[in-house]
Amino acid sequence: MSAAPEFELDEQYNYPVPPPGGWTADDLDRLPNLPRRTELIDGSLVFMSPQTGFHMRTLRLLERALVDQVPDEFEVFREFTVKLGEADRPDPDLVVVKAGADTGPKDTWLKPEDVMLAVEIVSQDSKVRDREVKPRKYATAGIPHFWRVEESEGLPLVLVFELDPATRAYMPSGIFRDRLKLSVPFDIDTDLTWTNRP
Repeated sequence: MSAAPEFELDEQYNYPVPPPGGWTADDLDRLPNLPRRTELIDGSLVFMSPQTGFHMRTLRLLERALVDQVPDEFEVFREFTVKLGEADRPDPDLVVVKAGADTGPKDTWLKPEDVMLAVEIVSQDSKVRDREVKPRKYATAGIPHFWRVEESEGLPLVLVFELDPATRAYMPSGIFRDRLKLSVPFDIDTDLTWTNRP
């Protein structure tokens, strides 16, 4: 058995100092003292901010809708990383994957080829990542469907995208207020208006 890796720690925050070239996707499992939700983007650690009430309620609504309505050949994961490459391991709010995509109870990440849908709920501090950076990375990795969820007057606004396989870029396929009703990548129908109730 090899010894645990040694990492230089920042004196003020007690977080590991990045090595030259940045962290790798595999480092994320070995780094000590990281906040519970930490993702890796371009070799840099990104710490998630605390959830707002809107974010929590929207996440719960969409998770329940997906768990209840996705076909049996799929499974829903909440706040679980996807290893997109050596320097990228984002942590989408929700992913829908092929059933059996995880290979064991100690897995900490999923492969992009098993992901059918990635869902990001935009937060104040994640606007650029959720609107630009992560969708581009998901598309390049070949994830066929992406939903970006924005807050609009206290309610979720779901922007739906499908992958154009020729360009490896997402194309918009719908904007949903009040009700999310889709037949692709599977049938789903859910009321989006109850999230504003505490």
